[in-house]
Amino acid sequence: MPKISRVCLAGAVTTLALTASACTGSSTSGANDDVSKPSTITFWHPWSAPNEVKAIEANVAAFEKAHPTIKVKIVGNVDADKVNQALRAGGSNAPDVVASPETSNVGKFCSSGVFADLKPFLAKSKIDTAKTFPKPMLDYTQFEGTRCALPLLGDAYGLYYNKTAFEKAGIKSPPKTLSEFKADAVKLTKSKGDSYSQLGFMPNFHGYEVTVPHLAAQWGPEYFTSDGKSNVAKDPTFKGLLTWQQDMVKSLGGFKKLEKYRSTFGDEWSAQNPLQTGQIAMNIDGEWRGGMMEDAGVKFDWGVAPFPVPDDQAATYGKGFLTGTVIGLASTSSKQNAAWELVKYMTTDTDAVVSFANAINNVPSTFEALKSPKLKNDVAMNAFVKIAQNPNSNTTPAAVNGSAYEETLQNLAYDYESGKSKDLDAGLKKTAGQIDTDIAKAK
Repeated sequence: MPKISRVCLAGAVTTLALTASACTGSSTSGANDDVSKPSTITFWHPWSAPNEVKAIEANVAAFEKAHPTIKVKIVGNVDADKVNQALRAGGSNAPDVVASPETSNVGKFCSSGVFADLKPFLAKSKIDTAKTFPKPMLDYTQFEGTRCALPLLGDAYGLYYNKTAFEKAGIKSPPKTLSEFKADAVKLTKSKGDSYSQLGFMPNFHGYEVTVPHLAAQWGPEYFTSDGKSNVAKDPTFKGLLTWQQDMVKSLGGFKKLEKYRSTFGDEWSAQNPLQTGQIAMNIDGEWRGGMMEDAGVKFDWGVAPFPVPDDQAATYGKGFLTGTVIGLASTSSKQNAAWELVKYMTTDTDAVVSFANAINNVPSTFEALKSPKLKNDVAMNAFVKIAQNPNSNTTPAAVNGSAYEETLQNLAYDYESGKSKDLDAGLKKTAGQIDTDIAKAK
């Protein structure tokens, strides 16, 4: 789903580091509640749109029908502050199950112990996670060997393209390699004075979903070494990405001209999104964009394909960046066995996963759900389902300080594209050092 408010675990909304001593939660697994006896558990989730709320309520109702001894109290649209306070404090007012829209929180959830270790629950239920969930989704729901969360639907990123503009430009199919992508972007760009009447692609890093993690996935990055140190200065992915992006900026008119044009774009989540208005002909985005374009009734034909890959990795075409919602058990819950039944149902029951995915237009998060005949699999969604199933698709790893390392790397990207930072090798080395320092402080 489109990213909503980040769920923070520290006392301040802007906190990026969370130490184990900051929370009262513990990752004990001595659950002893009897699920055969009547109980009521509390489930907190972030959704607020009417269709999302209706979908989650329908899912819970189906769970209660299948588990008549367990009743679920649903609390929706829960913001970061409330989750933070409740997970730290525990007690009767705290949730038993929490869904979070930010995978970057998992490192905090696991390391602080506010989410329970799911290993004993998975073992009890004989669930083989490797055979149940795509690897990237497993990657973003664990931290340093501790699995404290499971994926609850996913998001995949791909290439949206204006078929009508392609036809007018004589382009017969979406590009598969970055060299093809560059050629198409240039061909689709129509200058108009010091601006554009149409831009093939907005390469600037403030261009909505055009971010380092979303694009780096096409290279297959390794953000950290085996000993937990930042790898951004050594992995050629990041230099390759930033060099490619800089070339795209220059080829499409230069940073200042592009920024001026970007200032004319409407809100990302409105019908005035530049892809939907025809201001740009190609963009990277998630599966939700298709539904938004249909709702907006765009006046041109459009399609979806995997985002192109580097030319020397042409054989990996079809991969992309994956993320999604995560769900876990509060370690302070006194009803963890009952709470686990809800988590297990929502994350592994194929019909439950498929019905929820269909209702809110997200990518299913299990192998069985991805291939279910009940999945509403139109042409657009089919492209994202294939990206989610691609073995080369990847994600950003969890860190003890959440998304701080991603933000540090993104800041370098902003400085490099604008010319503020000119020595890329030195910039990457400095960025790696800062990431290591920040993680060490958080620990």
